[in-house]
Amino acid sequence: MDTVPPKAKKLKCATREELLNLNKHDLVDKILQLEAHNAQLKNIISKNISGYEETERKRKKPFDFNKCQYRRVLLRILYFGWDYQGLAVQEDTTQTIENHLFHALAKSCLIQSRETSQYHRCGRTDKGVSAFGQVISISLRSNQGENGDIAKEMPYCKILNRLLPKDIRAVAWMPIPSDKPEYSARFDCTQRQYKYYFPRGALNLSAMRAACAQLPGARDFRHLCKMDVGNGVTQFVRELKKAEILPVDDEGDSPYTMYYLLIEGNAFLWHQIRCIMGVLLLVGQGKETPDVVSELLDIKKNPRKPQYSMALDAPLNLFHCSYDLEQTQKWIYDKEELKTVITQLQGEWTIHNIKSTMIRDSLHQIEKQYEDTCKSETSEIEGDRVTAHTDCLLQGVKPKVYKPLLERQTCSSLEERIEYYKKKRKVQNDGDVSSDI
Repeated sequence: MDTVPPKAKKLKCATREELLNLNKHDLVDKILQLEAHNAQLKNIISKNISGYEETERKRKKPFDFNKCQYRRVLLRILYFGWDYQGLAVQEDTTQTIENHLFHALAKSCLIQSRETSQYHRCGRTDKGVSAFGQVISISLRSNQGENGDIAKEMPYCKILNRLLPKDIRAVAWMPIPSDKPEYSARFDCTQRQYKYYFPRGALNLSAMRAACAQLPGARDFRHLCKMDVGNGVTQFVRELKKAEILPVDDEGDSPYTMYYLLIEGNAFLWHQIRCIMGVLLLVGQGKETPDVVSELLDIKKNPRKPQYSMALDAPLNLFHCSYDLEQTQKWIYDKEELKTVITQLQGEWTIHNIKSTMIRDSLHQIEKQYEDTCKSETSEIEGDRVTAHTDCLLQGVKPKVYKPLLERQTCSSLEERIEYYKKKRKVQNDGDVSSDI
């Protein structure tokens, strides 16, 4: 027979005056009585907590993944990377896209673990970089199985978006046919499209477009990237399909009109687009001529990369990834979930655009005051206009006297870097990645 714990006796509360009138022995008795009552209450609370924890343990049984069916899918992810340390999981921070993504996948029991999920990502974006079209391939728990009815499948995007931060969204998914079990978001991507956004400012767009025209085709981009020889990358030939400067909306002459660099290709090097954009900004500012791109691509004539700053990370966006699977399969969109995502993004746009409009309105007022001041001192103000809109996009310290790229101090050549890492036993003699990387 279960014993019922005794109820705690209610003690009469004494007033301050009553306690002051008690003698020493009565006060000691009172304290002992209160301590006994306190111990009794602690025992009751402890039993209640223990009983609750035991009930919770019985209720929350481990999820049995062995009884589950699975479906291999492509999953399209949208995220704003401004406040994150990049896409890939890192040991020293939890503020990465993958950390939040796998937390949501595990908490929803869509996967048992990353190691068993056959996970691949299309492109590894760095700190501050966003993606509107990132794609991953992964095996998810399914209520239909790999050949089951897609219309009755689990609402993957809705499930994940309830657990993800608001600036990371699952947008769509696509089933991978059972006859292509090794299909990979990374290795089977046929084309990646990036956009880098920037204001017109005082940039010479014609010169920038002339420089862009020299980029398409198979080129050695070792001077337009950050050479990652330490991780075994010793080949820097990549083929760009397209490189263009385009307006976001209607093309205009205002310094505040937004443009973007559009670059398409199959594969890219580390910081390749940010290095390209850094050089294009110098061309647009009139500090370099468009043919500097050809000079940097001429490895025989210029075997060493000149030292220069690459462009800021925040405006870069992995905009779209293409797959041949799209010819036979369709992306699955949830109408109601898309509506929710659109509502959230419209809210984000409203807040950011209000802030941008407030800053611009303030700028108009201050710029007018500046022009009026210039007019009072001289009749000409054209040469005194402030057009520093794009200065912040180039990282690094800005010298007082500009030195042309091809006259600057150069970095180590590729051959020197390979030799250095050979000695460090990080690269084998044939240039392949060694086993200890």
